[in-house]
Amino acid sequence: MEMVTNAVNWCEIPVADFDRAKAFYSAIFDYDMPSQQMGPNQMGFLLFEQGKGVGGAIVKGHGYVPSQEGVLVYLNGGSDLAIVLNRVEAAGGTVLLGKTAITPELGFFAFFLDSEGNKLALHSMA
Repeated sequence: MEMVTNAVNWCEIPVADFDRAKAFYSAIFDYDMPSQQMGPNQMGFLLFEQGKGVGGAIVKGHGYVPSQEGVLVYLNGGSDLAIVLNRVEAAGGTVLLGKTAITPELGFFAFFLDSEGNKLALHSMA
């Protein structure tokens, strides 16, 4: 197997109510989420540096079912994930595990449920 820069190239977070989910992610990350119809799916795009970073989107469409089980996606919490995590409940989500240290070399993580019932994580170095 060749060594790759990122283990993940893209992620899609299933949503049931697109407008509610878009408002949730816009609120916790403090930006106006761009969105567009892509074929039969409605997509809202998470912030990332195109061409350099790994991106993702919220998606409403056939076969996209929100869940607390299955793959766990760690979203970038920026310089301090507490800033994003502190917005989760006001935006309609639930904090499952507050900011928790991993090791000094690996930073911190936290778990939350989004407005659609998906279990996600945040990661930051501080």
